[in-house]
Amino acid sequence: MTPKVDLAAIEQVFARLPQHYPGPGGVAGVMVDGRIVARAAWGYADLDSRDPMTAETRLPICSISKQFTCAAMLAACPDLSVLEPGIRAALPNFTGELPGVLDLCHNQSGLRDYWALTVLHGGKAEGAFLRDDAARIMAPMRSGHFAPGTRYSYCNVNYRLLSDLIEEATGIPLDQLYRRHIFDPAGMKTATLTADTRRPEDGVTGYEGNDASGYFPALNGITWTGDAGISASLDDMLAYEGWIDTTRADADSLYRRIAAPQTFRDGTPAEYGFGLRHSTIAGLAVTSHGGALRGFRCHRMNSRDARLSVVVMFNHHGDAHGAALRLMRAGLGETEPTATQIADDWAGQWIGAETGLFTRIEPTRQGATLHFGTGSEGLRAEGATLVSTLARITRDGDALVMQRPQENLTERLLPVTAEPFADPAPLAGCYTSDELGGAEMRIEARDGAGYVWFRGALGEGRVELMRPAAPDLWLIVTRRSMDAPAPGDWTLQLHRDATGAVSGATLGCWLARGIRYDKQP
Repeated sequence: MTPKVDLAAIEQVFARLPQHYPGPGGVAGVMVDGRIVARAAWGYADLDSRDPMTAETRLPICSISKQFTCAAMLAACPDLSVLEPGIRAALPNFTGELPGVLDLCHNQSGLRDYWALTVLHGGKAEGAFLRDDAARIMAPMRSGHFAPGTRYSYCNVNYRLLSDLIEEATGIPLDQLYRRHIFDPAGMKTATLTADTRRPEDGVTGYEGNDASGYFPALNGITWTGDAGISASLDDMLAYEGWIDTTRADADSLYRRIAAPQTFRDGTPAEYGFGLRHSTIAGLAVTSHGGALRGFRCHRMNSRDARLSVVVMFNHHGDAHGAALRLMRAGLGETEPTATQIADDWAGQWIGAETGLFTRIEPTRQGATLHFGTGSEGLRAEGATLVSTLARITRDGDALVMQRPQENLTERLLPVTAEPFADPAPLAGCYTSDELGGAEMRIEARDGAGYVWFRGALGEGRVELMRPAAPDLWLIVTRRSMDAPAPGDWTLQLHRDATGAVSGATLGCWLARGIRYDKQP
């Protein structure tokens, strides 16, 4: 029996979207039982020209493209083994166990994300990134930050590599494969591959900023394909959701195939596979994915059992995921979790024993905030445990144990003593990384503060700020990069020789961990 969807609750949330998620413009749609029950566009596609946002305006769907890449691969390459040799060709310097095709599809490859690595290769946020630049970043890779199949880590390079493998194996450009296997069958009449983000479709402009700072056009220079790149209108995306609903009972349909639950190699269920995230809302299975480019945010969700689909797209940095989740919860009758007060003694900072990432917990009026991955996570108390949508944290003496089921990771967090001031002078100098093909990190001590910049395959980047976190532990803050969102805080752990002098460092963020640098004389 199909669960009943609360249409009145959806309508109430839907009507408030423009005010709850303010910005230049947006579109949203909801489909129930194969028919559109809500469809709206508001605001402007471009503030200067005053062109209105419409349901026909094509917007970048960004990382939602990943599921299309995986579906096109399954349709065009029945024997995935033909793609395997291309992985070695793309990673000629890799010394560890190579990931397989399915490791790439499920974000279990262990490869470091190449958009994070653009920072370390000297890429500037608005700089050009051409198709050949991807190979220049992939080729020097010598290792991953975990063994293939053992963990989950979001990694755009997985799908960029997949797109190259698919085109080489079939001899057909990816945009034609999308059209043949998905766009045309689904009735996505205007969807297209817009690999060059400098030239968005229909003159749409994406905006950075917010109500407090104002909105200004976002400048992008990325050329991407496979990991992102599709542009589609709201009507295109609703046609896609309708196609999913029409084929929901066909076990051989492309969406049913990419929506099949996956596991890690140890048999543990995985919450991500074939470019789709798996979750549960109101006890029902939901498949979803979001997308982000500077100036754009989007999200889609589908509950096959409830026959409910939600699509939200903004040309600004509004919380598209939050909007889609609110609509889905309203339709399925699930209330939002209640924030709970968290004791101040949870506040502190730690270092991850496996990931080497700096972690901190900050109590707030609504609970607490966990800083670990690319962004902050809201925490609430459940007895003696702190819980976010991604983590469960318990005490173990002075240490903490953080379980992250989606990542198949149980991380022991070791306490570190805060160090509000440290002299950056001993760090100053040039460091090089074999992992990055000799790319350089230069640290400068200037007027009592620490600064760093990177040089590599993409040139020389702009100066980033450093701040001390604990003894021999510094944070490098990256708030803007080629991709969006930016990597966030990088953890820099110093290494010292027998004399106590700084000899090197390990640098990492959630997207790209454990990168060794050696200090040059």
